[in-house]
Parts: sequence; C-alpha cells; structure tokens
Amino acid sequence: MSNDPGKYPFTRGIYKNMYKDKLWTMRQYSGFTSAQESNKRYQYLISQGVTGLSVAFDLPTQIGYDSDHSMSEGEVGKVGVPITSIHDMETLFKDINLKKVSTSMTINSTAAILLSMYIVLAEKNKISIDKLNGTIQNDILKEYLVRGTYIYPPNQSMRLITDIFSFCEQHIPKWNPISISGYHIREAGSTAAQEIAFSFSNGIAYVQAAIEKGLDPNIFGQRLSFFFNAHNGFLEEIAKFRAAREIWAEIMKKRFRVTNEKAMMCRFHVQTGGSTLTAQQVENNISRTAIQALSAVLGGAQSLHTNSFDEALALPTTKSAKIALRTQQIIAHETGVTNYVDPLANSEQIEKLTKDTIIKVREIIDQIDDKGGAIDAIKDGWTQQEIANSSYKYQQSIDQKEKIVVGMNKYTEDDELNINLQKIDENALKKQVSRLKDLKVSRDNMIVKNKINAIEQCSQTNENLIPKIIEAIRSECTLGEISDAMRKSFGEYK
Repeated sequence: MSNDPGKYPFTRGIYKNMYKDKLWTMRQYSGFTSAQESNKRYQYLISQGVTGLSVAFDLPTQIGYDSDHSMSEGEVGKVGVPITSIHDMETLFKDINLKKVSTSMTINSTAAILLSMYIVLAEKNKISIDKLNGTIQNDILKEYLVRGTYIYPPNQSMRLITDIFSFCEQHIPKWNPISISGYHIREAGSTAAQEIAFSFSNGIAYVQAAIEKGLDPNIFGQRLSFFFNAHNGFLEEIAKFRAAREIWAEIMKKRFRVTNEKAMMCRFHVQTGGSTLTAQQVENNISRTAIQALSAVLGGAQSLHTNSFDEALALPTTKSAKIALRTQQIIAHETGVTNYVDPLANSEQIEKLTKDTIIKVREIIDQIDDKGGAIDAIKDGWTQQEIANSSYKYQQSIDQKEKIVVGMNKYTEDDELNINLQKIDENALKKQVSRLKDLKVSRDNMIVKNKINAIEQCSQTNENLIPKIIEAIRSECTLGEISDAMRKSFGEYK
C-alpha cells in the first residue's frame, strides 16, 4: 500500500500533483423562474470565471410533472428551473458551448429524461455526444432516504439507473452517469461518518446492480462520482474527505475485485453546508462558506460549489452568487494552498482523525451489510432512523448551547434584516405554462402518442429505455408525458 498521492489507496489525493497541475472545477448551483432567466445567470457566472455549470431543477421537473400539471401549481420555477421539453433545454443552454463547459445536473427520478434532452440538444448543435462532459446526479436511493423526490419503486428505479450506466458506457464515455450523494444525507442531520458510510453503501448497491446487468466495474467504475458536504468542523471535514478516498478504493479493489486503479478512485464534488447557513446575521454565512470551502480544497475535491450567504432566506441574487464564486477564486489564487498536494499530511491530528473516520465508516457499512445491503436497510427504515437520531442529537447540542452558532444562539442581535433578496417573476411562470400549452397544440400529436406508447411497452421488457426516451424527446414529447408512460408500467412508490 502506497502513501503517495495518485496511488492506491489515494488517501492523499487521486492525482500525483493535484491542484499544482489543474484547479478544481468551480461550479455555482443555479436555476430559477424560467429557462430564459436561468440562462442569463449562467452566462453571467461564466463571464465571472465559473468553469462548470450546475443546474438546479424545480420540484415538478424533479418528480416528473409538466409545468401545466395540477400537481405543479405553486411550485413552478421556485427552487430551480422548470424544464418540460427540448425547447426549454435549448433556451437554458442558448449561446453556451457544450463542448467547452462541463454540466452537472442535480436530477434523480427523471435523470434519464434530462440526460436524453441534453443529448438531443447536442445533436441539434451538431456536437458529437461522445464529446459531452458532465454529470447527472441519478442517485435514487438517497431520495428514499432523505429527500423524497422519487417516483417509481426501488427495483424499477434501479433498472433506469443501470440503463443509464450502460448507455453512457457505449455512447458518452466522458459522462459521469451518477453522482452518489452524501450531501443530502448530511443535510438531513447525519454525522460525517454516516454521510460517507450511507453514500458508500448506496454506491455498493449501484455497482452490484450494474455488474448483474453485465457491466464491467473496471470500465464503469472510472465514471462513478460522489457528492459530499463541507460542513462545520474544519479538521473533521478534511479528514473525512481523505478517509473517503481510502475506503472507496478498498471497496472497489477488495469487494468487487477491480484491477483498474482509475476505477478505484473516489472522485467527488463538494458543496458547502446549506444547513449551516443562518437567517440571523446572514453576512456571517460568507465566513462560514469560506472556511467550509477551504476544508474541501485541503481535502482534495475535484469540483466545488460555494453557497451564497442569502440562501437561508431565498435563492441567491446575482451579487451573492458572485461573492460565493469569488470565495473559491480567492482560495485558489491567494492562499497558496494549491501549491501543495496534501498540505496537512503527517499532521498528527489530521492523520488520527482520518484513521478514526475510516474505522467508524467501516463499522457502519458492516452493519448495513448485515441487514442485507443499502436497499434492505432503507426498506426496513433503519438508515432513516439512524439519521433522525443523529439529527436530534445535533439540534439538542445547539438548543442547549453545547454547540455555539454565532448570531443564532450567541452574540445575537435584534436588528431588522435589510438585504435585497432574489425575486421570482410571476409573469415568467405564466409564460412558461403558456409556451407548454402552445407546444402541445402545435406538434404532431400522433407521433407523440406512438413514441409514448413505445416507452410504455419498452418499460415492460429488459430493453434499454434510453434510446426510446431520446426518440420521444426528438418528437417533442414532454417530461411529464414520458414520466407518466413509465408510471403506467412501473407504478409509483408511496
């Protein structure tokens, strides 16, 4: 076992020289109101130095409803961008060079549909899809755990995920077909060790499902990615990231007999802790975010999003998003930490914390294995209860002032809030619904019906669904129509 960066088990980093050769991808998670408004924000962020896009979708898009559906009322464009058809996708990425930008899409239940839209968009722009670079989250197990934006039962959802794995391996080799998320697990109240253990147990389930599909982990393992939280506890978080690389490398090598070292690497995106942001004295969040972002960099992240200081109250404004981006740029160019591969290596405390985290994570994974694996532990409710217990303890520690949150339970002020917040344009939301209704009238609905029927029929076979979904999108079928076709075959998970 080597202790050198770029070598198994990769504790000190997955690349020999880390940021000395290339900085992490700087992303800013964004999406709101409409595809047009979101495009303006993306264009602005690119002009300010963002090196990768990160798309937030609204709740209807996440759970497979068109903007004109009764279930979508009041939620269109509120927490992300509404995408219902290929035309929305074209507007979202207008004048953005897909060959030069890496796009991450935070989407799970409808990941197959949004990826297919992105593929059709590339075709329309005469870009070969084997050149596309990006990630879809596509992590449905954590939706059952903590977020709830699932549609289909677990087995059918896993089928969609492995269909994506297979399609990407054959046609989009540079695309990451999944971003296994510990972030949302941590946001729900887990500990650092639970965040890694639960996300890795989910990862084990995905790898096993792909192998049973006939895929080679030496190949698809190279494109697996993870999504972690940079929380409070500066040293603990650095150790957590180092520990994660070692544990995942060991899982791939020893559990799945992987021989390709690239398939053993734990590549991960990090977002600073949303749950740590306070509505009180919101400017304090700038400092919190900076410290959390620094822990991600010192921990060797491949990609980073820094939360905006006003996100405890609303979607970020242009100004707050720029400050968040500048935080990353200051760390990259002014602190000097990028001159070193693993700056805190051989620190007695960091090394001890890393080893302690590894032990804790392994113990939790063993517990999940004893319960039959991640899916069985979720169905049983065990994992959810463990997170709930940790969340309760954490909140108690704040309520009892064992943990100090500056501006909230100590050093408080009674001053009224006086900052400008991002507003949602209600007229833009009405236009979104109107455009969709016009589309459903103007397109060839006979072709639409045939394509939707083809998806429904394919859902009842073992055939890969992605080509059928792509064909449907080319024919102007909507996200909701495609989701409903699979609802008919798969059913819904309650």
